Amino acid sequence: MKYLNEILGTEFPVIQGGMANIATGSFAADCSNAGAFGLIGVGGMDAAGLREEIKKCREKTDKPFGVNIMLMNPDVDNLAKTVVDEGIKVVTTGAGNPGKYMDAWKAAGITVIPVVAAPILAKHLEDCGADAVIAEGTESGGHVGEMTTMTLVPQVCDTVKIPVIAAGGIADRRQFNAAMALGAVGVQVGTCLLGSRECPIHENYKQAIIKAKGSDTIVTGRSVNAPVRILKNKMARAYVKEEKRGAGRDELEKFTLGSLRKAVFEGDTDNGSLMAGQTCGQVTEIRSLREIFEEICAEYRKG
Repeated sequence: MKYLNEILGTEFPVIQGGMANIATGSFAADCSNAGAFGLIGVGGMDAAGLREEIKKCREKTDKPFGVNIMLMNPDVDNLAKTVVDEGIKVVTTGAGNPGKYMDAWKAAGITVIPVVAAPILAKHLEDCGADAVIAEGTESGGHVGEMTTMTLVPQVCDTVKIPVIAAGGIADRRQFNAAMALGAVGVQVGTCLLGSRECPIHENYKQAIIKAKGSDTIVTGRSVNAPVRILKNKMARAYVKEEKRGAGRDELEKFTLGSLRKAVFEGDTDNGSLMAGQTCGQVTEIRSLREIFEEICAEYRKG
């Protein structure tokens, strides 16, 4: 089976995670220029916003890049059409089943790579025509499932015949090598990129990641079936307190509405949603994207 860099036409077998409000066209281009596969994350964008970010990405790189579509986005139908109209060659998906769009995407020659949190979903999406899957463990930042990367990746590999990309809890060469030993053809990373010089998040957010230990994350929203891993802060503690009280989704939304934007753009480390995975404890200094990718893949390149 081919390695991820052979599949996607990149130097490194690494995908940059499609982090909402962070994975801009400019940042995706930076990641692609540094040797990985950059992704534009639609997050809360509409179709017009996506077209603008694709334009920015193309102005900054001639390397391969793709788009990550969160299927819960209210403008998802238009976003799905936009990637076809714009000639995007690779689409990753999250938070749902992309089956509705699969025929149109495949007809356009798009490589479709959904993110999965369970082997049964991976098998279903393979049957729907997915070209590969990203098996993302609960160690990751943002929206998470239940299974760990160590248990999820080999079970997905045993369940499907298409390539499997590992994600969640990967920030250095040791974790990369472990993922490959589990059967993955490459990895997707996110948290370790928050400590890059090129990452567009507010400096306060960046420094919070640098200072964080691996035990400084918490999963909020499990009680309302919306689990999200973030750094512990004032907002997270208030949210969890209300969860324990039995608050419903509508009550809890008052804590999270606009909270990611507060973190990314305003640098509000008290009330913002500082999405981060458990590898935050390994991000101890600001480095270039190139340095991060080279370190992760150091032993792979020797091989």
